[in-house]
Amino acid sequence: MWWHAMSGELGRQLEKLAADFNASQSEYRIVPSYKGNYTEAVTAAIFAFRSRTQPAIVQVNEIATATMMAAKGAIYPVFELMRDESEAFSPAAYLPAVTGYYTDAAGNMLSFPFNASTPILYYNKDMFRAAGLDPEIAPKTWSEVGAAAKRLRAAGSACGFTTSWPSWINVENFSAFHNLPLSTKANGFGGLDAVLSFNNPLMVRHIAQLAEWQATKVFDYSGRATTAEPRFQKGECGIFVGSSATRADIKANSKFEVGYGMLPYWSDVAGAPQNSIIGGATLWVLRNRPLAEYKGVAKFFGFLSKPEVQAAWHQHTGYLPVTRAAFDLSRAQGFYDRNPGAAISIEQITLKSPTENSRGVRLGSFVLIRDVIDDELEQAFSGKKSAQAALDSAVERGNRLLRQFERANPDQ
Repeated sequence: MWWHAMSGELGRQLEKLAADFNASQSEYRIVPSYKGNYTEAVTAAIFAFRSRTQPAIVQVNEIATATMMAAKGAIYPVFELMRDESEAFSPAAYLPAVTGYYTDAAGNMLSFPFNASTPILYYNKDMFRAAGLDPEIAPKTWSEVGAAAKRLRAAGSACGFTTSWPSWINVENFSAFHNLPLSTKANGFGGLDAVLSFNNPLMVRHIAQLAEWQATKVFDYSGRATTAEPRFQKGECGIFVGSSATRADIKANSKFEVGYGMLPYWSDVAGAPQNSIIGGATLWVLRNRPLAEYKGVAKFFGFLSKPEVQAAWHQHTGYLPVTRAAFDLSRAQGFYDRNPGAAISIEQITLKSPTENSRGVRLGSFVLIRDVIDDELEQAFSGKKSAQAALDSAVERGNRLLRQFERANPDQ
């Protein structure tokens, strides 16, 4: 049994993977089961484990990694599973920006990389032309984004630019792309006693600039999670920063020519751009299932690792190819030549070797902390708080959640 959090087209692609595996051999059968969004799927698995009705595999989003690691008796680390079942499995086969997120201090992979995305910039070429902007050049810096968005507004667009996933894009990835720490202890990789530290001068400046642009809709806040996406697809906003995994949806639903670019950065920051970090999810294996099931899980992960399987998943969904071989195969097949912009996400996460600040985030209760950050960003964008006050409050509230998590997991 494989519990997952993918609906719509992504859910259909996931079910095809399971069906293809089932058809490829006769010993094992993977049964996918949709359990709601990521939080609902993880919560369902935790409750099921207590009643011994848990699945063998559960799809868990990246920011719940620390929470899963803390459930030591419940998880069967993937590197152990593959070793125990004598299935080939090498972290070196995967892109470093992916493996770095899901390995322990010794470099062992704890979960199986499945769907990984990173934020990129999308823009409406038709609106750029109407505003007298070059439709073939994506804005590269935040200053260029602001200037282009002002031209778009002057030409009559309802909003210059917007972003989805406010914390993931404007705090977490912003920090990584400028090689700034989100917290101490290498963003939590160094221990549960990490302390949030993202209320730094550059972050304050960035949020203050967004809030200033918000006043004239040069930037227009569109809400949490993916609520900004339809505004770009309908032609309300000329520039949109969102997940690379929405690329297929944007192409399918937009009636205009779409341009693509990397995440913007502030050009006066030394070392920027660094590399972006991933979102998405991995597959975690839960303990206390019959031994025969684990043989099937290991075979399934071996199947998912095949370059042709990974490449097809990447090409059909917009998620990153998590192995180097899948990336190379997609390139050899001419996918990137036929689909301009599709390689930007890979180029961006591999721009430079990840640092302690750009490896990822491994902080306890980060699902809750992200809600806190979104809450405080809303205070700044609505003018109820200064950027400094909002970020100071986000750090203070977030640190309270970190200390609660640390107290609840004293043996980590």
